[in-house]
Amino acid sequence: MPHDFNQQVIDEFRANDGRVGGPFEGGRLILLTTTGARSGAPHTTPLGYLPDGERIFVIASAGGAPRHPAWFHNLLADPHATVENGTFTYRARAEVLTGADREGVFARAVEADPGWAAYQAKTSRILPVVALTSVETGPPRFAGATPGATLTLVHDAFRRELATIRKELAATGSVLGAQLRINCLTLCLGLSNHHTGEDRMMFPALRHRWPELAPVLDRLDEEHRRIAALMEELRRTLSEPSAAPGGLRAEVERLTHELEAHLTYEEEHLLPVLDAMAG
Repeated sequence: MPHDFNQQVIDEFRANDGRVGGPFEGGRLILLTTTGARSGAPHTTPLGYLPDGERIFVIASAGGAPRHPAWFHNLLADPHATVENGTFTYRARAEVLTGADREGVFARAVEADPGWAAYQAKTSRILPVVALTSVETGPPRFAGATPGATLTLVHDAFRRELATIRKELAATGSVLGAQLRINCLTLCLGLSNHHTGEDRMMFPALRHRWPELAPVLDRLDEEHRRIAALMEELRRTLSEPSAAPGGLRAEVERLTHELEAHLTYEEEHLLPVLDAMAG
């Protein structure tokens, strides 16, 4: 992509907590910052990505150009990079996939979006697939300036991912694709981790400091249990090789309805308290 276009996307991404328009609108996007192989200077590139549990994949397509993109050469020289997803910023280590690992992930990518196959057809080079895994050891670095803003960013990220999955389900045919299964499982993993953190840390701290919040927190605890049950049903469906998109759509809609109500209630009652804590 031209430098000026890249910079416009980067600026829009950072100004809007990961939300952009144009060709990336409604898709999964990160900013990947690598170290220039020759210059040693930071080099930031907007990239689409594929979820994969606790790591993500990016593909060095360069739109099917004859040469690998600069960011890929940079990772070959130094596999350490920084990833921004609009909610978190984290250090990651890159691994270039080879052999069957690369072929399997690329096949998933093509199944989810035939555009990857079109890029591969335009060039004689094999499009590299890179896994990015977080190497952070401390607490996550959030984009939010206050606890309340941070919680809103996390909630909005879940809302966007659910919207993307619902869009993908609406467009799928009679067979449930492998990458779509993984997208749903990755969403469940993220939600489970988020709710576990609230259950173990945030909610007990709020109960201790504001006893009058007990009815609100009791309701949120119960909603966590209902959402966990819906996610378990979703996981069971996804574990079945013959799972049909229609059944999965119904389960995703139930999860969306429950989660939207939960997030809205939590924001209504906890955002003022969280921001008061920071004041």
